[in-house]
Amino acid sequence: MRSSVPITLLLTCLVLNMSCTTAQDGPTQQPAVDKQQPAAQASEPPAKHTNALARETSPYLLMHAHNPVNWYAWNDETLAKAKREDKPIFLSIGYSSCHWCHVMERESFLDPEIAKFLNENFICIKVDREERPDVDEIYMSALRVFSRGGGWPLSMFMTPEAKPFFGGTYWPARDGDRGAQMGFLSVVTRVAAAFRDNRDEIEKDAEAVTQRTRMALAGQKPVAGLPIQKAWSAETIQNLSSNFDPRFGGFRFSATNPNLPKFPNPSYLLFLIDQIRRGQNSDNADTEVATQMLVTTCERMMMGGIYDHLGGGFHRYSVDRYWQIPHFEKMLYDNGQLASVYAEAFELTGREEFRNVVQGILSFVDRELVSAEGGVYASLDAESEGVEGKFYRWELPEIKAALDQNEYEFFSKIYRLDEAPNFEDKYYAPQLKILMSEHASQQSTTLNELEAKLSPIRKKLFDVRAERTRPLLDTKILAAWNGLMIRGYADAGRILKNQQYIETAGKAADFVLNEMVDKDGRLFRTHTEGKARLNAYVIDYACMIEGLISLHRASGKAKWLNAADQLQQKQDELFWDDAGGYFYTSKDHEVLIARSKESVDGAMPGGNSVSAANLYYLGDQLNRDQYKTKSKQTVLSASAVLTRSPHAVPRMIITAEKLIQ
Repeated sequence: MRSSVPITLLLTCLVLNMSCTTAQDGPTQQPAVDKQQPAAQASEPPAKHTNALARETSPYLLMHAHNPVNWYAWNDETLAKAKREDKPIFLSIGYSSCHWCHVMERESFLDPEIAKFLNENFICIKVDREERPDVDEIYMSALRVFSRGGGWPLSMFMTPEAKPFFGGTYWPARDGDRGAQMGFLSVVTRVAAAFRDNRDEIEKDAEAVTQRTRMALAGQKPVAGLPIQKAWSAETIQNLSSNFDPRFGGFRFSATNPNLPKFPNPSYLLFLIDQIRRGQNSDNADTEVATQMLVTTCERMMMGGIYDHLGGGFHRYSVDRYWQIPHFEKMLYDNGQLASVYAEAFELTGREEFRNVVQGILSFVDRELVSAEGGVYASLDAESEGVEGKFYRWELPEIKAALDQNEYEFFSKIYRLDEAPNFEDKYYAPQLKILMSEHASQQSTTLNELEAKLSPIRKKLFDVRAERTRPLLDTKILAAWNGLMIRGYADAGRILKNQQYIETAGKAADFVLNEMVDKDGRLFRTHTEGKARLNAYVIDYACMIEGLISLHRASGKAKWLNAADQLQQKQDELFWDDAGGYFYTSKDHEVLIARSKESVDGAMPGGNSVSAANLYYLGDQLNRDQYKTKSKQTVLSASAVLTRSPHAVPRMIITAEKLIQ
């Protein structure tokens, strides 16, 4: 009987003298490195060097176009080259706002010695995970077959047939650069030797990893004959409650390890909002629990450093329990979903602070991410000048120089500058210790009056910050992420009675429909430098349809309902599985080593979860029973997950509740 971990992987781990685990589970996890150790300084490549990525449009890929590594894009030509030259593949997957992706580039991919070894021994492929989530999903799943972790940059070694046999995330360039961690040069040297000397065993184990990856991505088979269960929502409330941090909000809390990173988890929050709405007219204990979890989490996130108190918008996630210090990238998909969350939370509670957060999010997106044509850009980087968070952090002398004494004293008490530094023992990320409404009460004023007094002070600091070197803007326009942001604007416009928000949502929707849909009604994934490219995935269709539905709810215009209907018909044509639910890739997509049928709601909601809700709404509005039938089939296609781990698909449960009303 074969080991659950491939034999050659165990051998390779022993050869490399390293653990078979990578960073903790979860998006964009920080590698387990000693941040105080100075990184090795790589030499700059010759200016004349250009690789195949120069032909790409992704800002992330273009960053690497002049690396001395001979990078290639993921395409049929590159994969054929690996087979023709009979070389193993080194696959590096990242994205433009990923801090540790930049670190690995500076340390390793600009290093002439490392580049020379890679070029001689591997076919090197660089992938932007935001353009190719299908490739990223497959090889991240493969990494988890032989480790318990994941994260970016994803570094995967594969056979010439693109079957994975060893991988990890970040490595420093050389042994000793960051504590005891082995260096990337040693890793690639030993992997190349292992592939050369143990090829037969590696290929056998690569096949085993591939088969297990296929099984993982195929999803669990539905439970035959199972009806939709009312218990799924109660079980999810119970699970969220057991993982809830009652003091600081958020989930994934462990009393034995209280300082795990915290993520916003908007799918959980939207589920809680739905549960609260359903229980508003009843004396239900679950409704009270849901309300506590929603309100506490929304309060604590907006108080912490994960929220940008000067410029608006949320950073990706917090590295601590307290929402205090974030990884500083700002992603469109987070801010789109959180605009909806805080707008809905405001409608439920009437809390003006929640309204203010919505306005802060949309002010940031308007200013930083909305293109002149109406489409919305993907993200802002975590770093500037090679330092994570440098754009956002402050030293006290900088703040004192920007404000007069009265302004400084007033601002510092509210935003905790009168305490010890909260970032790297030297810097400050402004944040609140108590709610702004509590500050107002202590000062015997109203929240609006307090905000009016703070606004010009924040503007002074914002203007000073704006003169700094700015983080990189990723100008990809992604269909799915725009769909989430369209919903965010539309929900905010509907709830806050703001027509401008609805118009901004409409302009973004028009951009996608006019520039990212071909004459046959097929949607593209990405638009960059005036070009739409790459066939869209089911998540792109689902989120765009959801955005159009939200615009219909906000404006009442049939235009948006009709556009949603047309995209839904195309989605059904390209992605529908006759067993129920949708595949992640279309029926005519390029053949990869696996095809997934995703159903889990993570940082992005699952394509099937969003689709189930879309189908229900369209069936109701257009009086089409076939849409409601497909909605039910989509929910039941996830019945195994719903039965065993319903908290993994909270947005699917929202639709399930509607189907059993």
